[in-house]
Amino acid sequence: MMKSRLATPLVFGFLLLLLIGGLWRMDASPERIFNGLTKLGWLVALMWPPSAGGVLPELLLSLLESLAMAFLGTVLAVVVALPLALLGAGNVIGNVLLRFSVRRLYDGLRGIDTLIWALIFVAAVGMGPFAGILALAVPDIGTLSKLFSEALESADRRQVEAVRAAGANRVLSVRLGLIPQVAPVMLSQILYTLESNARSSTVLGIVGAGGIGLALADRIRINNWDEVAFIVLLILAMVAAIDFVSRRLRLKIIRAS
Repeated sequence: MMKSRLATPLVFGFLLLLLIGGLWRMDASPERIFNGLTKLGWLVALMWPPSAGGVLPELLLSLLESLAMAFLGTVLAVVVALPLALLGAGNVIGNVLLRFSVRRLYDGLRGIDTLIWALIFVAAVGMGPFAGILALAVPDIGTLSKLFSEALESADRRQVEAVRAAGANRVLSVRLGLIPQVAPVMLSQILYTLESNARSSTVLGIVGAGGIGLALADRIRINNWDEVAFIVLLILAMVAAIDFVSRRLRLKIIRAS
């Protein structure tokens, strides 16, 4: 007990020293912090009152474009992730080498941030929402594949064995005995991914991937801070609405299962 009491302040002190040292190495001097906070206060003052700048319909269309990017990117990720998850699940695929290769593919896809994928796809397919959809979908394929395969592996084997005993082949045993068990978990994970993509889609426009982020970047570039504030409020309202609906759906799924 005495050792644990002594260890807590020592660990806290070490973390504090690590934080101070890291900030110092990153040139976060007190003067720089003070100047930054002063400028931030000045920008906040310029943001009031928020204004649509007379282009509210255009901003709403851009917001809907971001929402469409999030939805389509999530759907594309789910369509590709499900078969990949089956290939990476130990209770579906017995070949160890194949499972290992597929799981490393998961790591490769989700190991690169969405913003980097956006830069790649803007260069590959051009500016616009299509690049944003691909940039959202690719890392989500890796993430959802991993989550789905782990859910499949944690399922009860007895239901699969019962279906096999009834004369079903391997494909039907997976379809009837395995997928129904993990479907509620998968749906919950898909809804959470949609929430995350709704937030991420608003940033992708800054690098040319379309949506409300493009309008936000344009306003920041020309210092129209009142319009920046209005766009930020629109984004917050959209994310809050999606979070609310998604949470209600997840709760219904959990209760039903």
